[in-house]
Amino acid sequence: MGLFSFGKKKKKPVRQCELEGSLLEFGEGYLLTSAQIIKSKRFWDNKMIEPETVAYSKAHFEKNDEMGTKMRTMIFQKYSSKDKPWLVGDGQVTQFEIDKDKAREYAREWWNSDFTFSPPEVGPADQILDEKEFSEWKDYAVMKAGEEQLRKIG
Repeated sequence: MGLFSFGKKKKKPVRQCELEGSLLEFGEGYLLTSAQIIKSKRFWDNKMIEPETVAYSKAHFEKNDEMGTKMRTMIFQKYSSKDKPWLVGDGQVTQFEIDKDKAREYAREWWNSDFTFSPPEVGPADQILDEKEFSEWKDYAVMKAGEEQLRKIG
């Protein structure tokens, strides 16, 4: 403790929502696993038409472009392969069909453990889900997600 730090409060850590970057203060948010993240049609439909990904989706659907499909596969892999939990904010958690109370409780444990706590079933989704379920979600994310929304926006 330095000479001038006497009486000053220690600053609580702040982290970003790992899906959209909003700041979360100590104790906030929800802790999800990669398996929970990838098991959401709503998440994939939104993810595949974001400004950063929409060009790949257009190429995939409109031109049957191999590179567009490959990029969508890489996006899926980014979210399915993470072996640590995901910290997610209020604005993003509504995309997932999870026990929100439990996910919030896990987030608090994570904050209180100096970011070392892991919820059950944490790890890459292909190691948590059975092969059939993982394959079905991958197929949806890569081959179908965002198609209807793209038709609507032109």
